[in-house]
Amino acid sequence: MSERPMAQTLATQLLDSYEAGSSFFFASPKRTLLTRGTFATVPPLEGPDALQRLPEHVTRVLNEARDSGHDIPVVVGAVPFDGSLSSHLVVPMTFQRGGPLSFDTASPARPSSTARYTVRPVPEPAAYLHGVAQALELMRSSPLRKVVLSRSLHLDTPTPIDLTQLLRNLAQRNTAGYTFAVDLPTQPGASGGRRTLIGASPELLVSRSGLQVLANPLAGSAARSADPVEDQRRASALMASPKDLHEHAVVIDAVAEALRPYCKTLDVPAGPSLIHTPTMWHLSSRISGELKDPSISSLTLAAAMHPTPAVCGFPTRLAHEAIGSIEPFDRGFYTGTVGWCDATGDGQWAVTIRCAEADERTLRLFAGAGIVVGSTPESELAETEAKFRTMLQAMGLGQTAEVQP
Repeated sequence: MSERPMAQTLATQLLDSYEAGSSFFFASPKRTLLTRGTFATVPPLEGPDALQRLPEHVTRVLNEARDSGHDIPVVVGAVPFDGSLSSHLVVPMTFQRGGPLSFDTASPARPSSTARYTVRPVPEPAAYLHGVAQALELMRSSPLRKVVLSRSLHLDTPTPIDLTQLLRNLAQRNTAGYTFAVDLPTQPGASGGRRTLIGASPELLVSRSGLQVLANPLAGSAARSADPVEDQRRASALMASPKDLHEHAVVIDAVAEALRPYCKTLDVPAGPSLIHTPTMWHLSSRISGELKDPSISSLTLAAAMHPTPAVCGFPTRLAHEAIGSIEPFDRGFYTGTVGWCDATGDGQWAVTIRCAEADERTLRLFAGAGIVVGSTPESELAETEAKFRTMLQAMGLGQTAEVQP
């Protein structure tokens, strides 16, 4: 879709117009998208090659929508972590786009619920420490070089959660990233009610505009500090950390290898730069290229790259097996990808991190850390606690909210 300059106020109006249960919202540093309703749903695909078959499946659905007289040639939605499971992608009824979001930075975040939350970690911190130790042992006894291990927090509140306010809080604090809210299908056997995937990711999996391709993998992290001197010390230490630089290099090599067959040129930085969110420092590399073939869509590229070692590990099969044996929960759409793709192949896909699955009165938050040789269980646990703060602060739980077992 071609860029059209639009007033900043329209972008904010799109955010204000979001309604959980009937909308898809996606904001990037350059554009804001809001869709409503469902004209068609991409039929579910499952099996070992489901993710690779998905782009062709989407093209068929978009062609059928066009042949039916529908004039919005775009799919929006989410792809799960496990590529053998069904994605949730729809052709919307309506589509609006605006420029980047802009806020009065003096406006404080308002709580998305006025009640107290009860919090249940899954796994408990002690179990997560044990899981990291298991992963380190696997690295000593197998070719596994990296595995990303995750935790979840289950939060319950007796009053309804205002997802519109939660989305606004996330967007306001993360204008340099990718803020999203995606309606999810009701789980089989569930008692009913809507589910929403909501978050503010700092990481772009891939975007395509014409023949231009961009990926921005992040790997290697450090928690921010409220003390400016300490905050800068942590940033400098991250840039000099052999452990984090190794972790980053593993990811960059894998992303470049996945993109190279599709590109006639590919620019891979010699080393990472630093980026930050309100809660974290990250090592970042912007990888850009030019496609060989204009028929290669953004979704085709996303399917070829997913999951990167930034959310799974390396080698991918061994890391995926380790995650399945160590993590005591199903990730679902966490560490998948969320975004959009139009009939020309243009689109943007963000990595689904700093997020939660929500229904009317519960949220399930997720955070993970990359385990490599040199990791310590205690530091990886602390990293997940820092990453939880993106969602916790947006919920109005405060800068110093600590997760308790």
